[in-house]
Amino acid sequence: MMLDEAAAWKVLDAIPDPEIPVISVCDLGIVREVRADADCIDVIVTPTYSGCPATETIERSIRDGLQAAGARQVNVSTRLSPPWSTDWISARGRERLREYGIVPPGEREPHAANVSTIRMVPRALECPRCGSRQTVRLSQFGSTACKALWRCEACKEPFEYFKPI
Repeated sequence: MMLDEAAAWKVLDAIPDPEIPVISVCDLGIVREVRADADCIDVIVTPTYSGCPATETIERSIRDGLQAAGARQVNVSTRLSPPWSTDWISARGRERLREYGIVPPGEREPHAANVSTIRMVPRALECPRCGSRQTVRLSQFGSTACKALWRCEACKEPFEYFKPI
């Protein structure tokens, strides 16, 4: 059976990120391009950052998922430029993060000459559990380098914030 590009995208949309299983690799925005021909499916991904420890696991999951769906040969390659940005997370992905208890990154503020700065301490994070804006950062780093650990002062529950990049 031969998979076309549309079928390959559908398979990829069901492959979860290994670190945040409620969001797919497509919703995370790391799948950049899919090309299919009679013999092979080529998938180009951009990791969330160049040293991401989940990159090999993601590539293996992509390869395994497409082969299980009928692809004969799958090539997964990495493209680092332009670098991945949290702007690439889909609206559905952002909502799934929130439902899972991770505050999705906010919009980055525009900066002169198309240069952006990372706001390390965002303004007024809303608790994903109770909605309070009485929150404090506990640590700049959470379970992974791309997340920070916060706590809600109203409900006292900890939560993670997906830092904008």
